[in-house]
Amino acid sequence: MTITKETYVDLQEKYDKVIKLLEEDSKLDPESEPFLSKYSARQILIGMRANLENLLRTHTTEDPLHKKLTAMLGTIHLYLGMIAIETEETSNGRKHLEKCKEVIESYHVEPEFILVTLNMYNNFGILSYQNEPEESKTYLEKAESLFAEFKRKGVSPIDIADLFKTNIDFYNTDVAVKNFEKIHTLTLYYLAQAYGALKDALRSAVYCHVTLKRQLEMCEYDPIDWALNAATLSQFFMEKNCFKQARHHLAASSFILDEYKKKLDFNQTEPTEVHNAMLETFRHRSADVARCWSKYGLILLSKSKDRLLNHTDDLNTHCSLSTDFSDLNIQFNGNLSQYDLKSLIFEKIPIEEYENQITDQFILTLPDAKKVFLNAQQWSDKAQEYYTLDSLASDFIDIVLDQTQLYLNLLFFEDEPENQAKLHKRRIKLLEHVLNNVNEQYYLQYCRQVWFELARTYADILDIKCDKLRESTDRPTPQSLSKINNLADKGILHYTNFIKSFEDKASKKLPDKFPDDVEKPVLQAYFHKAALYSKYISLDKQIQLKNTEMSLENYKFISDYCEKHPKAKELIAMEYGICKEMVTLLPIKIMKLKSA
Repeated sequence: MTITKETYVDLQEKYDKVIKLLEEDSKLDPESEPFLSKYSARQILIGMRANLENLLRTHTTEDPLHKKLTAMLGTIHLYLGMIAIETEETSNGRKHLEKCKEVIESYHVEPEFILVTLNMYNNFGILSYQNEPEESKTYLEKAESLFAEFKRKGVSPIDIADLFKTNIDFYNTDVAVKNFEKIHTLTLYYLAQAYGALKDALRSAVYCHVTLKRQLEMCEYDPIDWALNAATLSQFFMEKNCFKQARHHLAASSFILDEYKKKLDFNQTEPTEVHNAMLETFRHRSADVARCWSKYGLILLSKSKDRLLNHTDDLNTHCSLSTDFSDLNIQFNGNLSQYDLKSLIFEKIPIEEYENQITDQFILTLPDAKKVFLNAQQWSDKAQEYYTLDSLASDFIDIVLDQTQLYLNLLFFEDEPENQAKLHKRRIKLLEHVLNNVNEQYYLQYCRQVWFELARTYADILDIKCDKLRESTDRPTPQSLSKINNLADKGILHYTNFIKSFEDKASKKLPDKFPDDVEKPVLQAYFHKAALYSKYISLDKQIQLKNTEMSLENYKFISDYCEKHPKAKELIAMEYGICKEMVTLLPIKIMKLKSA
C-alpha cells in the first residue's frame, strides 16, 4: 500500500497541533483545568497512534518506509508517556514508555530513533527518581552510553519534528544536532539529581558542573538560573575544602550576572513592569551570590583555622588537606574520569578578574586573613542592601550571624589581646543591633542564637581582661574591676535570657527534659553561667558568698539533670566532670565564707 502525500500532511498537521498545545496553549490553561491542553493533545495522539498502527500493518520490515513509520509510532508513545507523567498518571506513563521501548527496541541508535530513545530513557529516569533513585540512575546511564555510542558513529541524527514532515528528502541537520546535544545535557542534569538522591554528592557535583558547562557552551541557559546554580554548586566545593573550584564557580556566577545586567541596562528605554520585575530578580539573586561569596570567605578562614589547629608541628609534612578538587582520590565508573576532575572549569568566559578578588589557598598569616575577612565583609554588606531588617529580617539575621563568625575566625589569627577585645566588641555591636530591632516573640529561634553568642562574647572579653589583670604588677583600679564585673553581669544576663526562653509561658517553669536539639546548649549555658559567677571580683564577703552560692546552684542543676537523664552526660562529658567536682568543692568554700 502506497502512503499518499495527504496521509503525511494529515500526520504533520496533527503533530504540529500537538506541539502547539503542549508548548504554547498549556501555559494559558485556566487554574480550574490545568491540564486542559495536555488532555486535548493526548486525544490527537491517540488518533495518530491508530493511523500509524494501520499503516505499519501494510508495510513489512523490508519496506524503506517501515523504519520511519516505526520511529513516528515510537514518538507517539513517548509523548503519551510524557503527558501521563505530567498529568500525574504515573502508571499510565510507565506503560506508554514501555510500549515506546518495545516499538523502537531494534533501532534505538539509528538516526531516526536516537532522539526518541534518549528522550524515552530520560523520562524513565524522571519517573523512577522519587521512589527508585538507583533505577533512575540506571536508565539515565543507559541514555548517557547510547549518546556516546551514537556520537562515535559519526552520522547526523534526524530530528523528531522532521519525522512528521511531508518533504521526506530534507532534514534540518543543524536543528537535529542541537536537539541531540540538548537532550544529552538534560540526561546529565537528571543524573546529577539521581546521584544527589543516592547521597553520592561527589558524582552529583561533577554532573552538575558538566551540565552548567554544556549549557554555557551551547548558549542554552537562563542567566539568573545559571548563576544561582553555579553559586549553589560552589557551596559543595568549599565544604570539601576545594576552594579552587568553589572560587571558580562563584566567579563564573558573578560574571554571568554582570553580563545580564549590562543587557538589561542596554535594552532599557523607559521603565516597564516587565523590566522592573527583571531588575528586581537580578537584585535578589545578586544578593544571594554575594552571600555565597561571603560564605566562601567565612569557610576559608574556618577551614584554615582547623588546619592549623590539627597540624601545628609541620604543615607541609603532616597536612594532607588540599584546596583543589582534582587532588582528591576519586574513582569514577562509566563516562567520568580523573580528567573530568582536573577540568571542572568554564573555558569560554573571562573570569580571572573575579577570581583574583580573593585567594583560593589556605590562610596562614594575619595579613592574609584580614584580606579574606574584608572581602567577605564587603559581600555581606552588599547582600544586606537587599536583605534588610525591615523587609527580610530572617535573612538579615542569618547574614549577621555569619558576620559574627567572620570576626570569630579572624580572632584566631590575631595575637594581640587588645585587638582581640576590639573584634569581640564589633561582634557585640552587630548582635545587639539585632536584639534591639526584632520582635522576640516572632524571631525567638534567632534571639536564642543571639543571646547565646552575646553571652559567649562577653565571657571571651572577660577572659581577656582577667588575663591582663593577672599579668599586671600594678594594683587594679576600681574602673578595671568594675569593667570585669560588668562583663560578667552581661554574660550572665544573656545566658539567663537564653535559658528562660524555654520556660512554659503559663507556668513559667522549665521542662523536666529539654528537647534533644537544645539539650546540649542549655546545659552549656548553665555551665558558663556558673563559671561567670566565680569571676566576679569583690572584697565584700557577703557578695562573694552570694556569687559562690549562685555558681553552685548552676553547677548543681547540671549535675541533678544528668543524674535524672543519664544520656545527657554524653553530650557534655567534660563539663559534667567539672560540675561533679565543683558540687563537692563549692559547699566547703561557702562554709568558709559564712564563718569568716
